[in-house]
Amino acid sequence: MVAVIAGDIIASRKMVNQDKWLLPLKALLSTWGDSPKDWKLDRGDFFQVEIKNIEDVLINALEIKALIKKIAPIDERKKISTIDVRLAIGIGEKTYAGESISESNGPAFIHSGEKFDLLKKGNTTLGIKTPWKDFDEEMNLYLKLAGTFMDKWSVSSAELVQIVLNSPNTTQEEIGKQLGIQQSGVSRRWNRAHVDELLSVEKIFRKKINTLLK
Repeated sequence: MVAVIAGDIIASRKMVNQDKWLLPLKALLSTWGDSPKDWKLDRGDFFQVEIKNIEDVLINALEIKALIKKIAPIDERKKISTIDVRLAIGIGEKTYAGESISESNGPAFIHSGEKFDLLKKGNTTLGIKTPWKDFDEEMNLYLKLAGTFMDKWSVSSAELVQIVLNSPNTTQEEIGKQLGIQQSGVSRRWNRAHVDELLSVEKIFRKKINTLLK
């Protein structure tokens, strides 16, 4: 089994300089595999990425979310990025491996595509579809609730989340040194970003998915 993330950048056309989000996204995806076999950007702002370690797929999706929400807004007076990202996770078998991910096929790819269409219709930015319906129902509730604060992350909140996801054992004091702020400032950003809640969702996803894969 594999995991597939299908995503698109929301409001990308508002950005005059597309490289502001495109280059960081390509750099991140490149750390997970090779293009076009493992990941590919299509039609300007749509992308697919295959994640072979299924238990890592949610944290990978959250990394993409933080990366995009960290992009500085067009209006410098605003704190929240002009753009956002819609992410549909699909888990299942891979029945055909093409030279490009867009040619590969199987339930994992079908699940991510179907969930992506539902996210667009439901105006939701993060969701999952797997072979396990009860798991999907529970996790999609958690992800929808998490979306209520993730969609509102400020640039500074997203910057903090990105550091935490990349280095989960980093202390708030060490984060403060990276960001050039006091530990008390890190604590305030931490609470505003709902980092503890986010990590709890990721932890329960990892626990449940590992149980299902046994």
